[in-house]
Amino acid sequence: MANHGTVEAVNGLTARWAATLPQEEGTVLAAAGVWPLLGLLAAGAAGPARQELSAALGIPADGAATAARDLLSTLGATRGLSMALGLWTRGTLPIEPAWLDHLPAQINGQLTGDPAGDRLHLDAWATRCTDGQIDAMPITVNDETLLVLAGALTLRTDWIRPFIPGVLVAETGPWHGRVLAGLSRSSGLLNRVGVADTAAGPLTELQVVGAHGIDVHLYLGTPEATAGQVLAAAVATLHNRRATVPGDRLPDGAPGPGLSVARVPSVDGEPTLHVDTVAFTVNAHHDLLADADLFGLRTATDLSRNHFPGISAEPLAIQQAAQTMTATFGARGFRSAAVTAFSGIAAGIPRHPFRTREISVRFDRPFAFLALHRTSRLVLNAGWVTDPDTFEEPSHDY
Repeated sequence: MANHGTVEAVNGLTARWAATLPQEEGTVLAAAGVWPLLGLLAAGAAGPARQELSAALGIPADGAATAARDLLSTLGATRGLSMALGLWTRGTLPIEPAWLDHLPAQINGQLTGDPAGDRLHLDAWATRCTDGQIDAMPITVNDETLLVLAGALTLRTDWIRPFIPGVLVAETGPWHGRVLAGLSRSSGLLNRVGVADTAAGPLTELQVVGAHGIDVHLYLGTPEATAGQVLAAAVATLHNRRATVPGDRLPDGAPGPGLSVARVPSVDGEPTLHVDTVAFTVNAHHDLLADADLFGLRTATDLSRNHFPGISAEPLAIQQAAQTMTATFGARGFRSAAVTAFSGIAAGIPRHPFRTREISVRFDRPFAFLALHRTSRLVLNAGWVTDPDTFEEPSHDY
């Protein structure tokens, strides 16, 4: 996986982006899909645009292309992940060979100048590269578009131990009384849950282990904590594990949001972790230029000068920048897809002889999630769940 400096830089962008999220809406984002594209743009930028992109990346622009290329390569080579890169340019826009050398070979397609035809071609690429999860490019092209740089990041992981689907009736918060598509399971591994002391208050973390070294962590904060606060705090805990008290060291009572810890009668004396959560699908579209400073794109949109002489001798500015994403958490696993694009424009009651520890954790009000690479701690997706799936009775064929 990518080196430690790159992981920290990508996760830093994730935390800063997450901190801007609205509280009332469910959403999902993939800074890991944006960061390498920003790195490639930084490699071809000059002046203030280069400085702003470097600040957004969290690394010097001089090394951005190498770091971006390495990240793209490792994402694409990791089981369970797929990363595709696309570049399309108009024939009237000369591209600097040195900049093209930073990109994989033979990815440079052509924009014809016919917006309808180009749109069909770009949408087909998005559909193909996300296995149909996203069927359209997040940007639109017009007769002024000279360049499109896009990335498609898909993730799929199956749980090592699947959940049991069923019904969950929410007991607290804005979901109170709703009959939801519940997911439950029990385990003897108490340390899959923990409580972190964070700037946003106590944060309950549940680790859901997936195949190929890709996991999803669920985070429940206090009822008062916002989406941005919970997600930013969640990312911070990945790099400060000492702030998290694991399940086998939690005190009895209610040591964290959604948690209860007790000593209970037991047949075999084995501890148990009971998990109740919900199935969900979250979709989002992000206009990256709506917070241009966050992504280092403020100056790059100025049409008065060429900000990317390393890409083309022709004056070039950013026309659009956006990401479309979807993520689904279910009984058997998790899958997600993100397409990010930039366009350039000119300018029972048995006997119980033992007592043992039993932990129950319940996610029945809005919560956060991170999908991450287990060993490197690189955050691949980050999201906030406000509208879980509603329980539906199974259909019966007679």
